[in-house]
Amino acid sequence: MSLRDKRVSLAHGGGGKAMRDLIDEIFTGVFEPDSMEDQARLSADALRDPGARLAFTTDSFVVTPVEFPGGDIGKLAVCGTVNDLAVGGGVPRWLSAAFIIEEGTDVDLLRRIVATMKVEADKAGVRIVTGDTKVVDRGSADKVFVTTTGIGIIPPGRDIAAVHIRPGDVAIVNGVLGDHGACILGARGDLALSSALESDCAGLGHLMEAALAAAPNLRAARDCTRGGLASALNEIAEAAGVSVEIDEEALPLRDEVKGTCEILGLDPLYLANEGRLVLFVPEDEAEAALAAMRGVDTGAGAVIIGRAGDGPAGQVTMRTLFGGSRIVDMLVGEQLPRIC
Repeated sequence: MSLRDKRVSLAHGGGGKAMRDLIDEIFTGVFEPDSMEDQARLSADALRDPGARLAFTTDSFVVTPVEFPGGDIGKLAVCGTVNDLAVGGGVPRWLSAAFIIEEGTDVDLLRRIVATMKVEADKAGVRIVTGDTKVVDRGSADKVFVTTTGIGIIPPGRDIAAVHIRPGDVAIVNGVLGDHGACILGARGDLALSSALESDCAGLGHLMEAALAAAPNLRAARDCTRGGLASALNEIAEAAGVSVEIDEEALPLRDEVKGTCEILGLDPLYLANEGRLVLFVPEDEAEAALAAMRGVDTGAGAVIIGRAGDGPAGQVTMRTLFGGSRIVDMLVGEQLPRIC
């Protein structure tokens, strides 16, 4: 029997027929796992090449509102986990998805979220093979929270890590920064701000493969999510034991994002992104990496923003538009809550 309920009730988490109807129609009917056992069974063929390694990551996603221009929490969950695998050189293969659903949540909202997840998984070449659902009392969650876990394969000989970065290596981002954070802020409707901004949420697996093919000595990459570009660069610089200098004039920012930040006293370097990464390549491979990245939709706006140096280890600085220099530190506190 098909699911007729319009809203999720506690019965949908009680382990009985209502729960089975919800799972069958909303989740497994879309994701189509190979079996309904309590575990996914993955092929060992993925590790048939000597030296291949597994990449494994997990993340939880909470965002208000759960639907926003350019995406929803389901798109965030798939893309975020795919990107965590990809920036480490992993080829994403399998995902799990667990849902915490608030009593009273619109069933059609769940349908839309799951449909989006399926679309993004197909784009990324991954399968959602297992998962879980829990229903909590009204007021105990914010409609729906999603936790995704991803497994990918790191091909033999591929070793991407910040420790490989050397002074002189070039830093590249794949497009305009801060769109996601500014979009979520506007979508909440808490402030009298309006714009046509959409989230930059996107899977970056194909982009990373293109960059690696063009720049085989690619050193390291990091997706610029919570804490934005500034936090990603600080993490990289500290792990690599190098300094990093970026050029303010080179940073790709939309006027709408800059305007929002000026009005609210925010720094766009710390705004969250969900489809942006920063990677470091040797200087002699930078142009090849740029050309390859620009040939992929998610890298069309790729630009060089700076480079690693031999200054104080872990320090990130920015050459300003006025010719000076300022330290770009880790984010202290929180600029925007609940953005991913």
